[in-house]
Amino acid sequence: MPSGRRAVLRLAAALGATATVGVLAADRFATPDTAGDAASGPRGTPGPGRAGPAAGPQAARPRPSAYRLQPMTAYAPPAFRRAVPPVRQRPFLSMSGVGRSMVLTFDDGPDPRYTPGILETLRHYDCRAMFFVCGEMAVDNQDLLREMDADGHVVGNHSWSHPLIPKLKPSRIRDELGSTSEVVERALGTAPLWYRAPYGAWNKLSFEIGAELGMEPLAWTVDTLDWTEPGTGPIVRRVLDGAAPGVVVLSHDAGGNRSQSVAALRRYLPELLDAGYRITVPRR
Repeated sequence: MPSGRRAVLRLAAALGATATVGVLAADRFATPDTAGDAASGPRGTPGPGRAGPAAGPQAARPRPSAYRLQPMTAYAPPAFRRAVPPVRQRPFLSMSGVGRSMVLTFDDGPDPRYTPGILETLRHYDCRAMFFVCGEMAVDNQDLLREMDADGHVVGNHSWSHPLIPKLKPSRIRDELGSTSEVVERALGTAPLWYRAPYGAWNKLSFEIGAELGMEPLAWTVDTLDWTEPGTGPIVRRVLDGAAPGVVVLSHDAGGNRSQSVAALRRYLPELLDAGYRITVPRR
C-alpha cells in the first residue's frame, strides 16, 4: 500500500478511537436527571409548568431532584396491622378467666367537669378502667384522652353523637364509629379496640362495622343507673351488691351532672379493693 494511503488510514483510526472514548465517558458520568427528573414528564419532555433545558453547549446541567435522593419505599413490607376480630352476634357482658377481678367502665366523656375527678381517684388507688368516649366530646378534650392513655386506661369507642344505632343507615353507622376511632387514633397513635353501642342498642350492622374497624363489642353486667342521678348512696349500693368475679360495671363521666358518679367512685372503689377484688381492664 502506498505510504500516503497508509497515513490517511492511520489518521482515520485515531479519530474514531477518540470519539468512542468520549461517548463512553459522557455515559458514565451523566446524572440521572439527563433522563428526566421527578417533576418531568416522559423521558426527554418537560413536565407541566416546567421549561425544557436550555439549548447549546453552555446549558447548565440540572441538579438531581430531591425526590431521587429519598429512599424508595414502594417495595417495603406493609406496616403490621392487627387481625380483624370475628363478627359477633352479641356483645360481651362480662369477662371470663380473670379470677377475682372486675372491670369499671365510664361512658359518654370525656368531660372536663367530671372526668378529671374520676381519673384522680383511679390514680390514687392505682387502678385501671375503660372509658367509652363519644367523638363529639373527645375531639375537644384530647388532652384528657392522652391522660387516660398515660395512666394505662383503655379508651373505647361510644359513637360520635350517641345516637340510637339500629335506626341509622349503614353509612351513618360507619361515620359514627369511624369518625370517633379517627379522633382517638390521632390523639393516641392507635385506634380503639373496643366499642359500646349507645343505650346498649346493638344490631347486625353495628357488629359487622365494628369488626371491620378492628373493635370488639363490650356491654356490661351491672348498671349503676347513675344517669338518673339517684344519689351517691344508691350508686354505691348497686356496685357493691353486684360485685362478683368478671363483672363489668357501667357508669358515666359525662352526659349530664355526674358529680354523684365521681363521689360514688371514691366510696365504692376502696371497699371493692378491701373485699379482695382487683380492678382491671381486658387485654387484646
